[in-house]
Amino acid sequence: MPKITPGTLGAVAAVALLLALPPILDLVGAPFYVDVATRIAIFAIAAVALDLVLGYGGMVSFGHAAFIGVGAYTVGILSTHASNGTLLFDGALPIGGTHSALIAWPLAVLASALVAFFIGLVSLRTRGVYFIMITLAFAQMIYFFFVSLETYGGDDGLSLWERSSLLGLDLYDSTVFYYLVIFILIAVLVFCRRLVGARFGRVIVGARENERRMNAIGFPTYRYKLVCFTISGAIAGLAGALLANQTEFVSPSLLHWTRSGELIVMVVLGGMGTLLGPVVGAIFFLLLEDVLSELTQHWMIIFGPLLILVVLFANRGLLGLLRRGTGNDTR
Repeated sequence: MPKITPGTLGAVAAVALLLALPPILDLVGAPFYVDVATRIAIFAIAAVALDLVLGYGGMVSFGHAAFIGVGAYTVGILSTHASNGTLLFDGALPIGGTHSALIAWPLAVLASALVAFFIGLVSLRTRGVYFIMITLAFAQMIYFFFVSLETYGGDDGLSLWERSSLLGLDLYDSTVFYYLVIFILIAVLVFCRRLVGARFGRVIVGARENERRMNAIGFPTYRYKLVCFTISGAIAGLAGALLANQTEFVSPSLLHWTRSGELIVMVVLGGMGTLLGPVVGAIFFLLLEDVLSELTQHWMIIFGPLLILVVLFANRGLLGLLRRGTGNDTR
């Protein structure tokens, strides 16, 4: 009989809590918090994507918000053209839009993956502060590209005429959409866990620790890192597609460098190189933002010292604190 570890029990309990959350919120008279939980889960997906390159690969990307924005705009643009019956980019492409999630969401993932691939081709030839600045520069270029697209709202953003359709599901129902996002979050976590546990993941971690040695024993680390960066961008694009559907609005602010900074904070706050850590970080960051922003518009003044305390006294993030508190520290 296989041994049941505390980690397994914790994972089962967490999934059970996520599944029971909508009925619990309905019972306490706060069903509107289902939308908050959905938003947190979407950003958790994006934070897990960043953790692949930051936590496991040691690549400090300051441009991951660009992939979220590309995914969101792909869904938004396709939805707009499907609603008004026009062709993409004023007929420049002989392709119409669509509301089908089975078409729009994979295209959002593909578009973000392609952008990540081409950014990675250039940026991964550098390291350290140069890598940070190049990813930031690319992200800002994409940000200003969407600002300049007056056809799709420019700086004012683009409203979705309707949400995507998926296998007859009512995605306008907050509970249905919540469960869909949770299912995707769990699927992303399982996929990433298998990825980092395989030979691919060990090469990525090895390159983070000593890339010269990994190259010397025959591993083409540049290719591995490029694939990792592309996969990370694709997952972030999926988060963007989900975010566009939840808010029914996309704007260049999704791609701004400050959004990339928030994702980095989520990963560091929860615990880098753990996959579950970014989920914890997203929950803590967004809940605290929601609470503190009700108190003052300068909520970062309060949040900043809290983040410093976590970095000083929990160098393995909030997940490390939770594991120590339950006696399940794997160090």
